[in-house]
Amino acid sequence: QLWLTFAPVADKTAAYFHISLDMVNWLSIVYLLISIPFGLVATWVLDSVGLRCAVILSAWLNMTGSIIRMFSILKFLSLGSQSYWYLFIGQCLCALAQPLIIFSPTKLAALWFPDHQRATANMIASMSNPLGILVANVLSPALVPEGKHIPLMLGVYAVPAVTACALATVGIHEKVPPTPPSASASNSTSQPFLTGLKMLLRNKPYIILAVCFGGGIGMFTCFSALLEQILCEKGYSNEFAGLNGALFTVCGLLGAFLLGLYVDRTRNFIESTKICFCLSALASIVFAV
Repeated sequence: QLWLTFAPVADKTAAYFHISLDMVNWLSIVYLLISIPFGLVATWVLDSVGLRCAVILSAWLNMTGSIIRMFSILKFLSLGSQSYWYLFIGQCLCALAQPLIIFSPTKLAALWFPDHQRATANMIASMSNPLGILVANVLSPALVPEGKHIPLMLGVYAVPAVTACALATVGIHEKVPPTPPSASASNSTSQPFLTGLKMLLRNKPYIILAVCFGGGIGMFTCFSALLEQILCEKGYSNEFAGLNGALFTVCGLLGAFLLGLYVDRTRNFIESTKICFCLSALASIVFAV
């Protein structure tokens, strides 16, 4: 949810900090730029250091970034035009945390769940990201009816970041379960990181799937970050734009939940993927029209 803190109230953020909408958009875009190179680092951390360390590191980065963002609204610091850079630096630290936590569900499902529960476990854990987007789309417009409420919004968003950091640091003790849930979990045949990366880059079906999936993520990201500016330009309110973004996410969460249960039972991964891509293309065409 820290990623899209400002997107649903971009106009009020720009007015409060006396910056342009392009600068507000960079507070979201920086997540995408950082996740490309750091995504490889996050994968290596998960494979080499372990799930526990990756989650704790992510929680600390997220908390530190959210606290640094608070510096931008502290009047006694008299930052003036420099306040934006505290927002930006805070967003960068939160962006470093994102790949670590987004890439964790597959590792969590593989290590902690038996084979017949992995798709469902992965689906439930992966839903945390769109759930955060849902919260941001609903909460930000509700907290910021006027620009003067921006400090309140930053404070509210810092609370779950600090709480999650405390829970991760104190509550996570093991990187693997004491008893492996399945034979595949106890006898991992995964390749070393660089070897596995080279194998993937030579795998044509994987490249096609990655490009298609990347296109879908790109559309979702575009709608999530810019929906307020797209709709408000046509005369709609921030609340209406946030409601549309929330509806967009709720339908995705519902579809992901049902699809996860379906593929766990039928194992029709390929057929389900093709149908989902077709529906996504159709939805994009309808939205454009």
